[in-house]
Amino acid sequence: MTPRFSLTTRLTLFYTLASATVLLGLGWLTSLAMNQHFEDLDRGILQDKIHLIQEVAAKASSKADLQERLSEVLHSHEGLIVTIGANGVPLYATEDLKIPRESVRNVDKDLQPQTMLTWQNEGHQYRALGALVSSPLQKDEPLTVWVALDTKLHDHFQIHFQATLTIYVILATLFSGVLGWIAANRGLAPLRTMKSRAQAVTSNKLGERMPVDAVPVEMADLATTLNDMLDRLQEDFRRLSEFSSDLAHELRTPISNLLTETQVTLSAKRSNGDYQDVLASNSEELQRLARMVSDMLLLAKTEHGLALPSREAIVVATEVQALFDFYEALASEKGIRLELIGNGTVSGDRLMLRRALSNLLSNALRHADPQTAVTIQIEALDQTTEVRVINHGASISPEMLPRLFDRFFRVDKSRAHPESDGAGLGLAITRAIMEAHGGGIMVSSKSGETYFSLRFPNAELHSADTRAIS
Repeated sequence: MTPRFSLTTRLTLFYTLASATVLLGLGWLTSLAMNQHFEDLDRGILQDKIHLIQEVAAKASSKADLQERLSEVLHSHEGLIVTIGANGVPLYATEDLKIPRESVRNVDKDLQPQTMLTWQNEGHQYRALGALVSSPLQKDEPLTVWVALDTKLHDHFQIHFQATLTIYVILATLFSGVLGWIAANRGLAPLRTMKSRAQAVTSNKLGERMPVDAVPVEMADLATTLNDMLDRLQEDFRRLSEFSSDLAHELRTPISNLLTETQVTLSAKRSNGDYQDVLASNSEELQRLARMVSDMLLLAKTEHGLALPSREAIVVATEVQALFDFYEALASEKGIRLELIGNGTVSGDRLMLRRALSNLLSNALRHADPQTAVTIQIEALDQTTEVRVINHGASISPEMLPRLFDRFFRVDKSRAHPESDGAGLGLAITRAIMEAHGGGIMVSSKSGETYFSLRFPNAELHSADTRAIS
């Protein structure tokens, strides 16, 4: 199993590795530069000696004079080896110079002073230059001169330098690792602050937020995103708490009624008619509970993506007219006119569409003033088909409009409608149905006029979107 390192450890290791790489590269470049420097220095010394030998050879009057003069000028240079010959016969040599044959073969026949040989012999490294020197002693053929240097002094210095450099690189790498750990530890301090803030978030303490202004720019986006997430969680938790409270309240009333009525009935002997009345009353309460549970199941499905049972082309005016026939008696009783304007076709599930329109129409009839009209307008636009349900009555305050589609929400909790069996789920279900159809719902209320607008995507547009998604 691969070990999991902390971010501080990873940054420290990365910084240490980068530092070691840079230091090793710098040491390598330094060694190359040093070798080049010693090579250039040796080349200069060897060329000077060749020029010196040329001057001595030009002034020598005899071979003995040449040897004496060379001994005087060359004896003071440690590690210098000089050999001079003519026609294969040695004339002068400070010591035996063993140049490898393969190295000599690579040298130009004219023995240009720029051609420097390098070789190893018995643990020593040598550098040598060869040249042809004219002399009065050899008028028919020039003298062959080889000048070599033993580089042991350079090698000793380089070995000492490399040892020192190795120790420095190791210590510098360790020091860089310590500095990297300090930098990483201090640099990640804002993350630890964010962690402590996140650990402080509980169901009873959802107000904690990440310190956006106190963290580096690179972490500001993360902090902002986390704050947005916490805002959404806090709002969802608030709505869930309210929903749980409302649900308990809605269920408590019918259950309490059932329990009380049943206990009263069982407290004494009753006639068959009394029992039938109690059972009929209990049946109504149970039906209300069943509808509420069914609506809650439908809304629960929407949270995981409500799928349409079937999809077909629906003429909206036909469905609206069928609803008008159903609600005509209730509207006449309240003195409300039902009006239909326009027509259009949408793609969706017929039963779900009728339920959404029924919820809005019954809601409009419930809150409309007597002797007014409830109007349904249908308008086909370029990309949508819009269905508006309009009623005239008391306006809804603007701060209440965003919450109309919350579960169990009522604009006026103290207001009761005996003629309604609703539990405050109708508008939430309508919104869920519209989301399942790929559309949306809007509400506006001002100057005594309230209208809900259902927007369905056109059949061609919705089918194109479905093909794109699939």
